[in-house]
Amino acid sequence: MANEPNIGSNPPLDEENKDLRKEAQGLWQQIKIFVSELLNIKNDTDRDSTIEAVKKDIPFKGHNAWILIFSIFVASIGLNVSSTAVVIGAMLISPLMGPIVGIGLSVAINDIDTLRRSLVNLGVMIFLSVITAFIYFKISPITEATPELLARTYPTILDVLVALFGGLALIVAKTKKGTIASVIFGVAIATALMPPLCTVGYGLAIGNWSYASGAMYLFSINAVFIALSTFLVSKLLGFPLVKYANQKRRKRIAFIASLIAIIVMVPSVYLFINLLRIQVFETKTNDFVTNVIKYEGTEVVKSTQDFKSKDINVYLIGQPVPSSKINSWIAELKKDEALKDANLKIHQGSDQSSDLAEQLSSSVKAGILEDLYLKNQEALQSKDARILLLEDQLSKLKGAGIPFEGLSRETKINYPNIQRFSFSNELVSTFSATDSINTTLDTIPTFSVKWVDSIPQQTIIKDQKRLRAWLYEKFDMDTIAINRIQ
Repeated sequence: MANEPNIGSNPPLDEENKDLRKEAQGLWQQIKIFVSELLNIKNDTDRDSTIEAVKKDIPFKGHNAWILIFSIFVASIGLNVSSTAVVIGAMLISPLMGPIVGIGLSVAINDIDTLRRSLVNLGVMIFLSVITAFIYFKISPITEATPELLARTYPTILDVLVALFGGLALIVAKTKKGTIASVIFGVAIATALMPPLCTVGYGLAIGNWSYASGAMYLFSINAVFIALSTFLVSKLLGFPLVKYANQKRRKRIAFIASLIAIIVMVPSVYLFINLLRIQVFETKTNDFVTNVIKYEGTEVVKSTQDFKSKDINVYLIGQPVPSSKINSWIAELKKDEALKDANLKIHQGSDQSSDLAEQLSSSVKAGILEDLYLKNQEALQSKDARILLLEDQLSKLKGAGIPFEGLSRETKINYPNIQRFSFSNELVSTFSATDSINTTLDTIPTFSVKWVDSIPQQTIIKDQKRLRAWLYEKFDMDTIAINRIQ
């Protein structure tokens, strides 16, 4: 009996493991299918229609040229008055993306004719945009550099990232069957190709080459990374290469396209890395000044940093900081990999006033004066409010401006039976019926009248009523009190 099989017992362990492995494999296959369907854009890509649509958007003539000119005028006005809403509206109607996307696509598919057309139309687009903005800012009476204009005078790492991911979103939207207009509009706003061109025109109009070159630099960054995004997506989706009957021509064009791609990509990567280093340096510097530069009785007025010279200037006011503390700050600075080559320069009140004045740049001085002005303005506003309150209380104590001397003469003429006429303000406390602690304090103008004793009481009562009505009407006050003096 001991050797008989145990009927009805659990299956062997290896069979259970096989079932578990099958279930795990099935689950893994389902996950792979789900992720593939979630991220796959090849199945819904219309390559032929995309190429045709991109080529259609390249030319700048007729309607497109006029739309560009008008939108540049709108954007220039928005930048001139620092209106973000107006600038966004201009970017929605501007046809700037066509030639840039055309460059990226033509390089990806070795289409030299489309590349040539794209480059020519890009030049036309830049020329029309800059000359239109130049004309506007030349005739505009407002020449002040607004925050919207200054924000477009130099690129940052964020501009590069926005252009890269915005370009990816744009070309992915264009390759989808059925254009996603809202995505294209959103990219047009985010990548901000138009404001830099308007700023170039502004810089040329006022003769500021720094503004013009910085804005053109920003536009070039955006354009390059949008074209680069188009190139990468086109290659990823396997857009068909243009076929040439001549084998030598095909090879030459493929070489030219590859060379252009390398020329665009290598500087782009270098530029990205350089801007990233600048951004990291500035961010680390700001964090260091905020979190490390601290000393009791001392306050940081301003701080500046220069990536090229690696200088970090910190301006302090208050108690002089000893050298030992400054040395500890420098030691802490060297621990940071991004700031180890930086030079920390501390400027404080212990310096000679003339030397410190020379070291403080005009922007630092302006910042200090602005802070002081704002603080003084707040103090003045507080004092003005207190003065108004005191004047109001004083006017109440003076009888709300009642001209008593003239009033007494006029009263005597109208009421010859008055023997004595006086005026005062009575402070009256009105107590709450339920809680004697809660009171209301009022100032009530009060007239005291003594009548001649020889006149009848009825006449006195009648004249006092007339006097009260006359004073109510004369001063337009319903809180006047009239007391009779016996």
